[in-house]
Amino acid sequence: MPQLKLDLKIDDIESLIFQLPAEQFIILADDIMEKAETLGMMKLSETGFKEWNGKGEDIYDDA
Repeated sequence: MPQLKLDLKIDDIESLIFQLPAEQFIILADDIMEKAETLGMMKLSETGFKEWNGKGEDIYDDA
């Protein structure tokens, strides 16, 4: 799928989102919350894998 780059500010996006019908707004809000939770968990899990960044642990990078 082609990528489209838009130069929008958060206020612009917010204005567009608030024009959605209530049902679509709720679906979008749920999707955004799920994505935010996933990103938060990924960020939190990074601390548990710091030892994998050590020298010698990059043997799988060449695969």
